[in-house]
Amino acid sequence: MGLKVFDLQCSNSHVFEGWFGSHEDYDSQQARGLVTCPVCHSDTITKRLSAPRLNVGHFTESQIAAESTTASSQSSSPEVSAAIQQAQSVVAASPELAQIQAAVMIQMREFIRKTENVGDRFADEARKIHEGETEVRPIRGTATQEERQSLAEDGIAVVALPDFLDTDRMQ
Repeated sequence: MGLKVFDLQCSNSHVFEGWFGSHEDYDSQQARGLVTCPVCHSDTITKRLSAPRLNVGHFTESQIAAESTTASSQSSSPEVSAAIQQAQSVVAASPELAQIQAAVMIQMREFIRKTENVGDRFADEARKIHEGETEVRPIRGTATQEERQSLAEDGIAVVALPDFLDTDRMQ
C-alpha cells in the first residue's frame, strides 16, 4: 500500500507529519475534523511544502553520483544543485530510514490489533475506564473533535490515529 506523507502545521505553529492513503484520504479526514495536531489538538491544519520521498533504494551510489553530476553540469541553477545534493543525502539515508519506518509501522499495527474497537462509543468508554466504572483495557474507536477536547479537559489522554492504521479497515 502506498502512503502519502505530508508535513502539516497547526494554527499554533506546531509542525508534524501525517501519513495518508492518498490526497483524497487527507482531504476527507480534514473535512471530517479528524486531522488534528498531536500537541495541542487544534483542527486548524495546513499542509506545508515538503520534499518528496523518493524510492531510489535500487540505485547504487555510483549511479546516483553519475546522475547528479550529469544533472549538475546541465543546470546552472544553484537551486537545482542544492536540490540534487539534498536528494543525495536522502538517498544515502533511505535504506536505514525505510527499515526504521517499516519497523515502527509493524509495531503500531500490532499495538492497535491488541485494542478493543468500541466504535463511536469511544468517548463514553474512555470516560468509564478513567472513572473506574469498567475494567482498564486498551480501546480504540471514533470521537468527534468536541468529544476529544472534553476528554482532554477532564485529564483523559487520547491519541488520534490515522485511518490507515486501523486493522479492521485493512481486512
